[in-house]
Amino acid sequence: MAESEESKLVAQVLGGDHDAFAELVRRHHAEIIGLCVSMLRDASLAEDAAQEAFLKAFRSLEKFRKDSSFSTWLYRIASNTCLDHLRRKSRDRSQSLEALQENEEKRVRELFAAKPIFPIADEDADLLERVLAALPEDCRLILTLREIQGLDYEELSESLDCSLYAVKGRLKRARQNLERIARHFYKSGDV
Repeated sequence: MAESEESKLVAQVLGGDHDAFAELVRRHHAEIIGLCVSMLRDASLAEDAAQEAFLKAFRSLEKFRKDSSFSTWLYRIASNTCLDHLRRKSRDRSQSLEALQENEEKRVRELFAAKPIFPIADEDADLLERVLAALPEDCRLILTLREIQGLDYEELSESLDCSLYAVKGRLKRARQNLERIARHFYKSGDV
């Protein structure tokens, strides 16, 4: 969506038009769900986190500075919401091993159902799912935002609240980790 359209919709919401916010949600829902599924690896948690992120965005829309795009601002809210969910989840380790395995199998298929920027074959989705799951959270987040959601370096900088130099460094480390882990899967014959 063009930034001018987003700006108009944001202005309409601030003017009291709640239908304009529904339009913003409709336009960004797939990308936010994809991000949340990638980070949380659970479809129902991802749906909850996405809904919470949209609610937070609505409640704090007057704080939106407009020096970045609405989508970039929304990505930041969504990623922070997911990180909050992960922190809560780490405190509550009551999930069974079967539930974790079941959620892991569904994660990438749901992620790529949310409009990836590049096509992926079904047989490659399993491998990608296992490789992404093996990455640390920060690596999985930056790779999802860059490679799946298609954010450029400046949008990454704004979404992750760090410098362009830090974005480049994080992305390089994430890609190196991805390559290292992918090689492990290829060597183990788990392809």
